[in-house]
Amino acid sequence: MGAPGETRPVMRGGGEGLHLTRPRYVVLQHLEVAETADNGINVDDGGDVANSEAARFLLFRDLDIHDSGIRPSGVADCLKLAGVNDVFILNSSFVRCGNGPASGAVGVGGVGVHRAKVSFNRFFSNGYGGVQFKGGSDDVEITSNLFHDTGWRGVNMGGSTGEAFFRPPLSPSASNYEAARIHASANIFEGGEAAASFTGCLDCAFTHNTVVNPSKWVIRILQETVTSGSYRFAPTANGLIAGNIFFFRRSDLDSGEDINVGTNTDTRTFLLTQNLWYAHDKPSRSEPQIARFEGTHVRSLVGTRPGFANPEAGDFHLSADSVPSGDGTVAFAPASDFAGWCYASPPSLGALEQAPLSAAPH
Repeated sequence: MGAPGETRPVMRGGGEGLHLTRPRYVVLQHLEVAETADNGINVDDGGDVANSEAARFLLFRDLDIHDSGIRPSGVADCLKLAGVNDVFILNSSFVRCGNGPASGAVGVGGVGVHRAKVSFNRFFSNGYGGVQFKGGSDDVEITSNLFHDTGWRGVNMGGSTGEAFFRPPLSPSASNYEAARIHASANIFEGGEAAASFTGCLDCAFTHNTVVNPSKWVIRILQETVTSGSYRFAPTANGLIAGNIFFFRRSDLDSGEDINVGTNTDTRTFLLTQNLWYAHDKPSRSEPQIARFEGTHVRSLVGTRPGFANPEAGDFHLSADSVPSGDGTVAFAPASDFAGWCYASPPSLGALEQAPLSAAPH
């Protein structure tokens, strides 16, 4: 770590800033990693993919990782995790990760990661996306982060992974998945092609987020890894999209699908509820375009101005008389909002609650 209160020490250049193999009980904090040829920081289980104890109990806090993948030999994330369990990634910045969208790089990329929390981080100008967990990852909370122009997918819940890289290893008898129980809540997404994608993800949720001006879709529901050969994969299923504010330009989202649905998915098991949809350039065309979505769709607020305090300046707090204030359901809201304040009961829609003057943040 760097000394508290002093400028972060900088690790600049080289192949990777740090590479941790089979770490346990490790804290990395107050550091800057910049302009690496490949990953900024790489953490893995040493290839011991069947051993859930190989890499555990890690904390990454107050890191500034930027401009990874200048000359990548593969996918160069700012922070790459493989086979890591029980990990916290907090109050850090991930900027310009990877060499363009086609590189597949993200700010935080996890393969076979279990029990993780990614909170109060900032993701800016990344090539492919902000955060991705795939390869058998499960039980991940992605909360209270800012995603600004993070490429094709702000949060990718699942993805596409080579058979040899799953943690735990794929089962030849049971149904497998890319990801399960990934929850993205109380985040703010500005720009980017789509805020999030359910990609081979089971029991995943996208709740109480504020999504501003995506360039092509609001959400994607996809299946990139399908049953073939010796291994069976469950289709993307049991998703929840609830309590969000979608504030968009209809001129951008005019493909006919605000929620893009791919083949081999099971959207009949999805619930889409209590979301606000507002096309600020054409309010009369705010109705969500979800023709291929076959799940349950109830209680949307359509064409209702959300009442942001100052959206032009990036302030997405709700004004006192805004319609989405108190319009949510406690069951769908996370413990705290984007700023760390407790949600009210009932909660407001979106990533920011109206915090009373007497309240204190978590």
